[in-house]
Amino acid sequence: MIKRALLASLALTLPAPLLAAPDNAIDAKRIEAMVRAITTDDFQGRAPGTPGEEKTIAWLVEQFRALGLEPGGPNGAWTQPVPLLHTRLGTPTRLEVTRGAATQPLETGKDIYLSTLQPKDRAVIANAPMVFVGYGVKAPERGWDDFKGVDLKGKIAVFLINDPDFEAKDGEAVKDSFGGRTMTYYGRWTYKFEEAARQGAVGALIVHDAPGAGYGWNVVVSPGGENYDMVRPADRITSVALQGWLSGEAATALFRDAGLDLAALRVRARSKDFLPVELKGARFAADIPVTREVVQSRNVLAKISGAKRPDEVVMLGAHWDAYGIGKPDPQGRTIRAGANDDGIGVAALLEMARLFRAGPKPERTIVFGMWSAEERGLLGSETYAANPVYAHEKTVANLTVDVLQTAGRAKDVILIGKGQNTLEDDLARFAAKQGRTITPDAAPERGLFYRADHFPLAKRGVPVLLMMGLAGGADLVEGGRAAGEKWVSDYTTNCYHQACDAWSADWNLDGAVMDMELVRSMASELANSNRWPEWKPGSEFKDVRDKSADKRR
Repeated sequence: MIKRALLASLALTLPAPLLAAPDNAIDAKRIEAMVRAITTDDFQGRAPGTPGEEKTIAWLVEQFRALGLEPGGPNGAWTQPVPLLHTRLGTPTRLEVTRGAATQPLETGKDIYLSTLQPKDRAVIANAPMVFVGYGVKAPERGWDDFKGVDLKGKIAVFLINDPDFEAKDGEAVKDSFGGRTMTYYGRWTYKFEEAARQGAVGALIVHDAPGAGYGWNVVVSPGGENYDMVRPADRITSVALQGWLSGEAATALFRDAGLDLAALRVRARSKDFLPVELKGARFAADIPVTREVVQSRNVLAKISGAKRPDEVVMLGAHWDAYGIGKPDPQGRTIRAGANDDGIGVAALLEMARLFRAGPKPERTIVFGMWSAEERGLLGSETYAANPVYAHEKTVANLTVDVLQTAGRAKDVILIGKGQNTLEDDLARFAAKQGRTITPDAAPERGLFYRADHFPLAKRGVPVLLMMGLAGGADLVEGGRAAGEKWVSDYTTNCYHQACDAWSADWNLDGAVMDMELVRSMASELANSNRWPEWKPGSEFKDVRDKSADKRR
């Protein structure tokens, strides 16, 4: 339970703007005040299972309570338990690739990045053969199988990131088989690790390249060897002993030493006829101590009950967690406070909660979900989706806010997941009222649609919309698209998951506030109508939703 004394002490430290009188517009100053409040050193970067979480949860609950919302969790509670397995790799006593009498050590953070999701005290792999499996896709509905029945038991599966047609050229048969440069779930690293386990591999390594991954090597190594998973019974563990990434340079050298041309294999992997290729003579070995614990984390759920159809739910979501305390950056900062990722999202939901509570009671219930462990693999929202408090078939939509640009007003809104569902049509309609247009995600190959907390709900059929400033350079009023792209590049290169993701006096939240107003307008319309958004033909989530159509009539 959350201690009253802690709540009281936190309430006394809240900036005055947080408790200001209601009005009818989202207030940028209130947003900034809330972000500054939850990014102080006292919150220690809001990592799950830390004292920083305790303060974060208490702060969130107190905010919702002060605004007059109701507890929205199971059994009338403010929170939902999110038990997590937390692992951290220590210094390897062995980490190398051998080839006959030759041994090539692998340097953690430079050549390779590893983690584990298995509840063991050591991660040990003894001289496992290595097999290149191309993009590692097994998609019967697309007539695609990169594994071709090859036995991977006891072996290391080596993957390319993204989809088979990510680098496809005009004229290649594969082009557009997986949506062109729009990433499918088969392109995500999470899918590849899961598929490696299903295929019986003992380890899985993805060859990193920044265009295919959508981020640089600095982002890959930022978790520092730690990982999280849902707590699973021993007979339901769905992970390999070690999973991770090879740097592009290390992978090229590894393949070359095995007599293989990685660049040529990339081309071969774009064919349905591709066959797995063993790195002849190469044996991977690792012996790494593991620190592990079960962390009791929590989602925070608050609601405004609907006046007419309280069982029908419009859900707004953001994640409260960030990356906690890490190694000192060049300025000596260790706390990765996540001011934008996702402090702004948290503040946006609280501000919308204030405005909805101050207005007329909605016809449908509005739920505000503050999720844990997004940065650890969407585990808080996945826990909720696997154990829903509100029936998925009666959840009208999930609208998620995760990272908004801080460079000022924009002439457009970036759409993530073009062609998925009718919420994008609503977005275009409300954007037009602001005098803005819709621009599809300029880099759909990064798969942002699969990388935020709406995705576990989407997998269960709930129509979703993600508002995220990382989806491409917005056409800013000041500086145009070049300025928008510069903001994205500067943020992702320098501050994404780093200590410099902190509040700055240079922030201009005018554009972010407009995006928040779009989400608020969409949520308000849905909460006061009989309408049910739908998945569009061709969406992989349409069939799931259609199966429960009779429960929404």
